[in-house]
Amino acid sequence: MATQTAIIPTGSKGSKQLRACLLCSLIQHPLDFRKYGCPNCEELMQMKNSGDRVTVCTTTHYDGVIAVINTEKSWVAKWQRTSKYVRGMYAIRVRGRIPEDVEHELENRGIRYRPRDQMDQE
Repeated sequence: MATQTAIIPTGSKGSKQLRACLLCSLIQHPLDFRKYGCPNCEELMQMKNSGDRVTVCTTTHYDGVIAVINTEKSWVAKWQRTSKYVRGMYAIRVRGRIPEDVEHELENRGIRYRPRDQMDQE
């Protein structure tokens, strides 16, 4: 079984345009979020084929970037809470909150939303 991988952004698309998912912190080009959605949380974020959802469910306001190759063995992935996600590039800290409807859906599923701005660690 092949390990799923996110679309790795390339410099040719312009790194200043990259966006991070507000739920999982995956970094992709906005066109990739719109074309494929978020490989980690598309069921909740529903960004595929929706430019408006990409705008409200991702942000350009993030700090640092890590590349996660082996999600299950990486101590950085465990520290960042991305060890259950696909391989890819992740923001270390993401500023912003998920939309209220997504937060309510998480609550309905019994999942506690933890913003990725690391404020809970300070």
